[in-house]
Amino acid sequence: MKFAIALFAPPHQPASRRALRFAQATLAGGHEIVRLFFYQDGVHSASGSVVSPQDELDLSLEWREFVASNKLDAVVCIAAALRRGVLNAEEAQRYERTGATLQAPWALSGLGQLHEAAQMADRLVCFGGV
Repeated sequence: MKFAIALFAPPHQPASRRALRFAQATLAGGHEIVRLFFYQDGVHSASGSVVSPQDELDLSLEWREFVASNKLDAVVCIAAALRRGVLNAEEAQRYERTGATLQAPWALSGLGQLHEAAQMADRLVCFGGV
C-alpha cells in the first residue's frame, strides 16, 4: 500500500513522535511512503535549529536521519516555513536573513505537493493539527 503522510504538529508534541513511528512501521511492513509533507507547525520538525533537552528524544534529528536513510520525498510547505523562520539557503539569501535552518534531505515546496501526494497514495494519514 502507498501512503502519504502529513505532519502538522511541532517536534515537541506527541503527534510528531507518532507520525515518525507510523512512518517507520509503514516501511518495516513493506509498504511505500510516496511523500512526507510537513505543514503548519510541523515545519519545525525539519528545522536544523531545533534543540531538544538532553533528557528528551531529538525528533528533528530522528526525522532527518529517517528521511535521509530511506531516501524519502520529504517536503516542507514553503509558506508555513517562511512564516516560522524555517529557511533554506536560497530563501535566507532572498529575504536577506543571516542563516539557513533547513538543509538536505528536506525540500521547500508548495501546498500543491500535498494534493499531488494524496492523489498518488492509497491513503493520506495526517498527524497533529486542529
